[in-house]
Amino acid sequence: MTTFPDGFLWGTATAAHQVEGGNVNNDHWEMEHAPHSPFVESSGDACDSWHRWEEDLDLVAGAGLDTYRFSLEWSRIEPEESEVSRAALDHYRRIVDGCRDRGLTPIATLVHFTMPRWLMHDGGWTGPKTGDRIARFTELALPAVRDAAYVATLNEPNLMAVQPVIGGMARRGEEIKGLPVPDQAVSEALIGLHGRSMEVLRGAGSPPAGMTIVGLEYIDEGGGAEHLESARTAMMDQFLHAAAGDDFIGLQIYTAQRFGADGLIAPPADQQTLAHGMERRPEALGAAVRHAASVLPDTPLLVTENGIATADDSDRIRFTTDALRGLAAAIADGADVRGYVHWSLLDNFEWMLGFAPTFGLVAVDRGTFVRTPKPSLAWLGEIAKRNGLE
Repeated sequence: MTTFPDGFLWGTATAAHQVEGGNVNNDHWEMEHAPHSPFVESSGDACDSWHRWEEDLDLVAGAGLDTYRFSLEWSRIEPEESEVSRAALDHYRRIVDGCRDRGLTPIATLVHFTMPRWLMHDGGWTGPKTGDRIARFTELALPAVRDAAYVATLNEPNLMAVQPVIGGMARRGEEIKGLPVPDQAVSEALIGLHGRSMEVLRGAGSPPAGMTIVGLEYIDEGGGAEHLESARTAMMDQFLHAAAGDDFIGLQIYTAQRFGADGLIAPPADQQTLAHGMERRPEALGAAVRHAASVLPDTPLLVTENGIATADDSDRIRFTTDALRGLAAAIADGADVRGYVHWSLLDNFEWMLGFAPTFGLVAVDRGTFVRTPKPSLAWLGEIAKRNGLE
């Protein structure tokens, strides 16, 4: 049997806007309802997890998993600038308490992509006041997450910095073959916001804190080494270096990027792609973890997302089995990985793609919100109980 270190965490994840429903005060809700919106549908009631979060926690604990990652929604806590909802803060505190009551390790993310509308219209992530604002939000959120096991400041800031680049390419009608290099000014702004949030958390004696980033496997198909290194530095390494000294770094790994002499190239025609357009590449998990460990050998790693969007749950199990074997090999070779959190608990709202991509270990009826566990939930729970793969 392939085993994992003692105390290794096994869990699954959600994110506020993707599951809660009714998040009408953030930027994504506005974009979902804008004329000619790139979103195929609105998040609407999502999975109604604002009201059904206890049921969600019961599913996680009942399967035998021991960890639950979730996020706070800034626009619920501060729907207008300086107007604070104590009820929303209490809601998130009760989720942390609910995890503890069920023996689950709570991992709380402060910002998972979305921002309040008022921030969107007054500078966004790069605005001159945003550093002070995120510091204030961190102070507001701290009482709700003080009993979490880990706190992440930002979810995937490197992907957040890619989004404006993709938007510009789409407007110009350019082919998008994968993830382009992030906008450097946005990257630097987001790294700065992470630092401001960390200052508050450290000063208040918070739980272990860090950020989570997208990790990729980088493949040279011949003559692409220079392009590969440039892209990996911009997408991964500058964020890894920014996390040096943090209590942990979260890695969210799904796929690979391929490079040739002319730069980024599409996967081979015979390489399977998935429902969300990414290359099916379970080997990416081990490869990206190895790279992160080489850059940050003294910082604990958490796999805070890994999964596959597929309607075939047996393929989800095959994919995750292969990914976990690669992760175990990386750990055996010295990578300090403390846990694995699968994306996602529920079939949820996947941003511009709507509800069509199904990452979940649990299906959700779009009309009734009834949760139906898939075989993969029990399968992953058994791995957690054994702390290993057969």
